[in-house]
Order: sequence, then structure tokens, then C-alpha cells
Amino acid sequence: MSTQTNTTTQFGKLRSYLWPIHTWELKKFLPMALMFFFINFNYTILRDTKDSLIVTAPGSGAEAIPFLKLWGVLPFAILFMIVYSKLSNILSKPKLFYTMISTFIGFFALFALVLYPNKEILHPTELADKLQAVLPQGLSGLVAIFRNWTYALFYIMSELWGSVALSLLFWGFANDTTRPSESKRFYGALGVGANIAMLVSGPLIIYFSKIQDKIPAGVDAWGVTLNYLIGMVVASGLIVMAIYAWINKNVLTDARFYEPAEVTKAKKSKPKMSLGESFKYLAQSKYVGLLAILVISYGVAINLVEVTWKNQVKLMYSNSNDYSAFMGEYSTLTGAVTLFMMLFVSSNILRRFGWTTGALITPIVILITGAGFFAFIIFRDSLTGLVAMLGTSPLMLAVMFGQAQNIMSKATKYSLFDPTKEMAYIPLDQEVKVKGKAAIDVVGARLGKSGGSLINQGLIILFGSITAITPYIAIILFAIIFAWLWAAKSLGELYSTLTNEKEERVKSGEPVVAKSTT
Repeated sequence: MSTQTNTTTQFGKLRSYLWPIHTWELKKFLPMALMFFFINFNYTILRDTKDSLIVTAPGSGAEAIPFLKLWGVLPFAILFMIVYSKLSNILSKPKLFYTMISTFIGFFALFALVLYPNKEILHPTELADKLQAVLPQGLSGLVAIFRNWTYALFYIMSELWGSVALSLLFWGFANDTTRPSESKRFYGALGVGANIAMLVSGPLIIYFSKIQDKIPAGVDAWGVTLNYLIGMVVASGLIVMAIYAWINKNVLTDARFYEPAEVTKAKKSKPKMSLGESFKYLAQSKYVGLLAILVISYGVAINLVEVTWKNQVKLMYSNSNDYSAFMGEYSTLTGAVTLFMMLFVSSNILRRFGWTTGALITPIVILITGAGFFAFIIFRDSLTGLVAMLGTSPLMLAVMFGQAQNIMSKATKYSLFDPTKEMAYIPLDQEVKVKGKAAIDVVGARLGKSGGSLINQGLIILFGSITAITPYIAIILFAIIFAWLWAAKSLGELYSTLTNEKEERVKSGEPVVAKSTT
């Protein structure tokens, strides 16, 4: 009897580890997971489509991306946040959600039905040619944005989908309606579902991108592909709104799943900090400052490599359909590797080797794959013998190394970087934890996303092209990664010390109050 009881207990523990959601909670969890799935489904399609549009556009290339992120995405993001704040004071939360999602799917439908079919009329090609003739070569990316302004607008709205629909609307809704006890079990499972979305959207991108082989001569194959891809985005957006309405009607009216007073009481308000206040706070705390370096380093590093890699992909796949199909393969592989890492690798590494090892893996992976990627670009003329032996080309190897770098950097971010980042807050006292996270969100979000674009943009203006700046990008990337490694190792020592002290105080029965992290 005892053996049977132990077996049942062990099976229960294994089940809760693999699937922590109770059966009676499925009414709440499944629609949340489906809504998250379709938002991420759109995110993957839009991410790959926006790159295909801009990089393969006439007179454009990957050099347009840094200019777009700094002079397009950032101002529009600020404008969106201002509008969102104003509307939040006027509209109810459901109406605000519907308004935001409708704005996006309305624009994407407008692009497919009106803007793209009339691009020849709308794009100022002749004026862009005149500007390109008088402006320095380093500003070709800026001219490309002007030349293909409807594509640039699509790029901006696609970027904002991730920030608004995913971060602001979905996670805001989830945090408002999920109890703390539920979030510990729900959120990890939701993350797995997000990667399954990539496994579904990636093959669909490939399929509809390769449809050009079935299109009659004289028909715009890329236009047909866009219609299918954007049609899926619009349909998915409508499904998201339908699920949201169902949750509000059937879940948030059920006391088993939602008590507004209980959820509000359990959540603490997050302080709002200006950029100056955030820098000041980070400078006062060595622990939080090191954590900020980790966040900024990842954002800058991945942006530095992505632009150079996408330039190589453009050289390999200049046709929009071919480029889109390749990006679909990239998204599929990213989803598969990330899912494998999350299910079988990350938890074992953190459990067996600890926080520091887990935190060091992401920069080490980016360092190794980045070194191989840049080596094949910079020294391609010296590798003809090796390339011939492998039966391929330096360009193909550069694209493959860049793809491996981006896949592994994304997979290690989701499976190891993000968990170790969140774990680093645990030994801190509540005030430092809340203020530190607020400061990192402000500084890390701005510098991480804009830092790489600023560096790329400045070097392109100075030297004229992505090819010319590649050696300098490699040097800067390695310098950032070494600073990242130092910060991770230093933070690991502080984390270990604070965690051990906290555990000792728990064992001795002392009040658990974290010491200063300065």
C-alpha cells in the first residue's frame, strides 16, 4: 500500500512538473493560451514579412533597418503610447483592447488592398533618385525609407505589434486578471505555447512564399504571397478579439477564476521612473547596475549582428519570395530549438550548474557563433580552399553561420537569459526589486533596442555601406560581449552571496530582509 502511495505521489509530482495546470482551470487557461498563440502567430509572420519588404525593396537593403528603428519605430512608439494613455482615460479596458487591435488589422488590410497594389503611384521614385544622387552614400538607408515609404510604414506597424499587442495588451490583460498563485503555473506554459506558434507560422510562411512557382507569368507573385500572409494576420487578429470577448463574458464573470478585489489587492503598483531617475538608481546599486548591463548588452549585440546578417541574406536571396521563404525556415528552426531548450535543457542547466553558468551561456553562444559568422565575411577571400572542400560558397556559409547565431541567441535568450534575469531579482528586498526592475525596464528597453541601431547607423554614415563597416561591427560586438561576460560573472558572485545569506536567515528564523546591493 505504501509503495502504491509513493508511486502515486511521484506520478503526481511528475505530472505537475510537466503540466502544472489543473483540469478545472482549463476554462481560463486554454483561451488565454489561444489568444497568446494567435498574437505570437501574427508576430512571427509580421516580423519576417516586414524584413522581406524592406530588405528586398527597390533601392533598399539591410542598411535601411537602423534608420527605420531609430527614426521610424521609436517616434511612432512614443506617439502610440501617448494615444494609448489618452484613450485609456476615455474608454473602458475592453473597448481600448478592441480599438488597438482593430487599428492594427485595419492598417494591414489597407496595406494589402490599397497601398501595395498602388505602390508605383504612391512611391516617390524619381525624387528619391535625385536625393540619392546628391546625398552621401551613407544616407542611402534614409533615402530608401523615403523611396519605399509604404513599406516603411508596414515595417513600423509590424514592429509595434510586438510592443502593443503582445507586451502592452496581452500581458497587461493577463497581469490584471491572473492571480499570483496562477501566474506561477500559467506563465511558463504560455511561453511554451508561444514557441509552438512559430512552429505553425514558419511553415505557412514557407508554403505561401514558394507559391511563386504556381503563379502565371506577368502576375506579381510577391503581391499574391502578401495577400495570403496578411489575410492570415487579419483573420488571426479577429480571432484574438473573439477570444478576448469570450473570456470577458464567460471567465471573468466566474468567481472561481476572477475576483477583482482579490487580484488588485495582491498586485503591487510599479513606480514610474524617468530616464534620469533610472540612471541615477542604477548607479547607486552595483547589483542592479550589473543586471542592467546584461539586458543592454543582449539588445545591442543582437541588433549589431542582425543587420549584417540580413545584408548577407539579401545578397543570397534578392527575390522577395525567396527571402521570405528563407525567413520562414529561420522562424521554424528558432521555434523548434527554443522549445527543445525550454523543455529539456534550461531547467537541467540551472539545477545542476547554477545561476552563473546559466547566465554565461547566452553571451558565450553569441561570441562563438558571431566569431564564425564575421570570420566568413571578413576573411572570405582567404577561405576559398576550405569552401571548395565543403562544396559551398563563402556567402552561403556566412548566411548559415548568421542563421545559427540568430537561432541560438533567440533560443538561449528565451530559455536561459530571461529566466536567469528574473531569478536575479529574487534575493532582493521588495523596494530594491520593484525600483530596480522599473529602472532596468526604462534604461534597458531604450538603450538595448536603440544602441545597436545607433552604432550601425553612425558607422554606415561614416563609411558608406554595411560591407565596409563589418570589421568594426565585429570589434564592437566582441567588446560588448566581453563586458557582458564580466557583468554576468560579477553578478553571479553577488547573487550567490545574497541567496546564501537569505537561506541562512530562513534557517535561523531571522527576518528575511535583503542587505544593501550597493
